[in-house]
Amino acid sequence: MFRKLEGDAMGRLSMEEYAAAPRHPVILMLHNIRSMWNVGSMFRSADAAGIEKIILSGYTATPPRKEITKTALGADASMPWEYTEDARLTLQDLKKSGVRICGLEIAEGSRPYTEMSTTDFPVCLLVGNEVQGIEESLLSECDDVLEIPQFGTKHSLNVSVAAGVALFELIRVLRDER
Repeated sequence: MFRKLEGDAMGRLSMEEYAAAPRHPVILMLHNIRSMWNVGSMFRSADAAGIEKIILSGYTATPPRKEITKTALGADASMPWEYTEDARLTLQDLKKSGVRICGLEIAEGSRPYTEMSTTDFPVCLLVGNEVQGIEESLLSECDDVLEIPQFGTKHSLNVSVAAGVALFELIRVLRDER
């Protein structure tokens, strides 16, 4: 028999416990995301996945904004984040520090998002604009481009949905290797 868990029965960490908890070696970079609801949704997914941080760039809105908070459900307060003026330079700096840059995009030469291994970490998962995707100047900084296969008439997922799918696959890879 199944019983839905409520509140304290879920074993959630407090904000203080979460801030001190170890994080998965994943960074999520949001570049030129136009919808604040998508930004909030990705904050929520990033918090749930327990990743290191979010980097916002371009015209992506930053907290505090009621539209972000609405879908983040508090993750905008618990999830570490920063804003960068120069996304390309930030990606270059991450690469120099040993972080693998993986764009999430439908592109020539991409690899399935399910083919990651522990040797690919630490990772920065780069997601781009809802309509235009990742701009070429940033795509050229990527070590890999990950693609989520599409089997219907549509050729893309909502950016926040795609980011959630990819984040949890990355976390699965890390946790399965333990």
